[in-house]
Amino acid sequence: MYKERASRLTGAVLWTGDGAGRVLPDGCMDLLWHDGRLLVAGPDTRAYVTGGAPSRWVGLRFAPGAAPAFLGVPGHELRDLRVELTDLWPASEVRRLRDRMAEAPDPAVALEGIVLERAAPPEPLLRALVASLDAGRPVAVAADELGLGVRQLHRRSLVAFGYGPKTLARILRLRRALVLARAGVPYAETALRSGFADQAHLARDVRELAGVPLTRLLGAG
Repeated sequence: MYKERASRLTGAVLWTGDGAGRVLPDGCMDLLWHDGRLLVAGPDTRAYVTGGAPSRWVGLRFAPGAAPAFLGVPGHELRDLRVELTDLWPASEVRRLRDRMAEAPDPAVALEGIVLERAAPPEPLLRALVASLDAGRPVAVAADELGLGVRQLHRRSLVAFGYGPKTLARILRLRRALVLARAGVPYAETALRSGFADQAHLARDVRELAGVPLTRLLGAG
């Protein structure tokens, strides 16, 4: 069972679940609480498939680009990784936070409180970049809109998102396509409306980013 709700932190989402399933790239990073541990899920460039027996997880998913400022670590250093928070912060600080989480009657509320104490909303520039790329604009056009050179935008994106703007645009395009496909839009129309060249292009990206064919991905929910 997976549930989520909007966080009081701008653009963030609080969620709980059993930890089982295929986690698709989404341009975001998560702070996780599981089995007495605080962990960080870095930015994914491909699907992350969880293993082991289902058990309770609590997470806060930051808005795209917001987590590195909270963690104090560039996004690209955590790309495609799951790490202990103790790998990033002093052990004494993490130990204090773990004790706080363990004693909390509602771990989700406690996790949100920890983040709210030291997090800031995502930078307006990053939010504008995500909006521009999610609207299907080419990277060069997005850079021009933001008053940045393409190379400068790439450097900023590596820090904020963990990868360059072209990868972010590709991930956002797939997310748009899945919304349409899950709503019953035919695959060929889904591809064109999402910004793919054709249905074959959509199928290739689904396999590369999600690790399974589109029909199987949709069948799994």
